[in-house]
Amino acid sequence: MPEHRFATVVLVDQRGWILLQERDEHAPISPEMWSLVGGHVEEGETMAAAAHRELAEETGVRCDALRLQFDGELFGNHYTVWVAPTTLTDDDIVCGEGRQIVFVDPDQLSSLDHDAVAAALLAGLLRSPEYADAVDARSAEDRRRP
Repeated sequence: MPEHRFATVVLVDQRGWILLQERDEHAPISPEMWSLVGGHVEEGETMAAAAHRELAEETGVRCDALRLQFDGELFGNHYTVWVAPTTLTDDDIVCGEGRQIVFVDPDQLSSLDHDAVAAALLAGLLRSPEYADAVDARSAEDRRRP
């Protein structure tokens, strides 16, 4: 049985950049490192409900289009990763926790300081059909604009 349960959310902007949080020195897990938005699942809470709650608490964003990309055990804990395309920009994000929450170019991930969990989840995300679909959804919307 996994020790803890975590629900994380990745919003993908029109460039294919992903929303990440730079944690501050007060973070109980991975202080001063980059991570996915999200956190602990509370007792009696579903993973999906936790993902929506954490997204709203940490960013001020509500999103009904979250799609499950990963649901499994990693390093002794249970994680879910939820993905959705968005038209939001950095200016639309409220940093409710950590040093900053911004959209990051996937090509820059290797230069960011992040822990093994974030590295594994991000690597899986970038290879996933859910990420590809989110990027395609953003591109398709851009093509429909006059």
